[in-house]
Amino acid sequence: MVPVKPLGKLRLGVNIDHVATVRNARGSAYPDPIRAAKLAEDAGADGITAHLREDRRHISDDDIDRLMATLSLPLNFEMAATPEMQAIALRHKPHAVCIVPEKREERTTEGGLEVAREENSLAHFLAPLADAGCRVSIFIAADRKQIEAAHRIGADVIELHTGAYCDAFAEGRFTEADAELQRLREMSAFAHSLGLEVHAGHGLTYDTVKPVAAFPEVMELNIGHFLIGEAIFLGLAPAIQEMRRLMDEAREESAVA
Repeated sequence: MVPVKPLGKLRLGVNIDHVATVRNARGSAYPDPIRAAKLAEDAGADGITAHLREDRRHISDDDIDRLMATLSLPLNFEMAATPEMQAIALRHKPHAVCIVPEKREERTTEGGLEVAREENSLAHFLAPLADAGCRVSIFIAADRKQIEAAHRIGADVIELHTGAYCDAFAEGRFTEADAELQRLREMSAFAHSLGLEVHAGHGLTYDTVKPVAAFPEVMELNIGHFLIGEAIFLGLAPAIQEMRRLMDEAREESAVA
């Protein structure tokens, strides 16, 4: 068993995809996701996440080029397990690549990657990325079988899909939300025991972030859509700063509990 380290600062990765969604709605040059990335850094983000989808519905190839050229924070490059995306990642060599499931018809990522069923092909897919120096992360459900498979194929990090918990909470299904939260808690501890670094994200809001931020094994949260939505009302920097405050507060409360 890997001992749980004392609670330290929890990293916040800000996903800028939906700044590009707004830009693309008019086919204009603004709002610029690179500007958003710089504002996020000034507001206390520890990293930037961007998902280059096969259909380029939000982030573009040029966005990735410019992020790699100008970003001082680590870039977490979300991508499907396709030869095209592998080639782009190998050309840029971002700090981290996070492999996510992707379907053209989905509005957003609907679940975790099916690692156990595709274990052999994914192992071969990830090897060149790891050899190039990228930290390899797998976006998966809080499921023991998937975590074990991610460990076997050599992932450095898993990112647990928090969407089911957040959806249940938002819809007032609090018993279900509590059950999902308990599953996330248990699987965070299990993944950590295997030596995997644990991240979490998807659907997190001001109302749902603190219980997840309190897990001692979780080292990073990746949050995007909610923050971009709140930025409409508060501004991007204040929206991020409030999320940062809640994360830090949860960490401090857990440390003294």
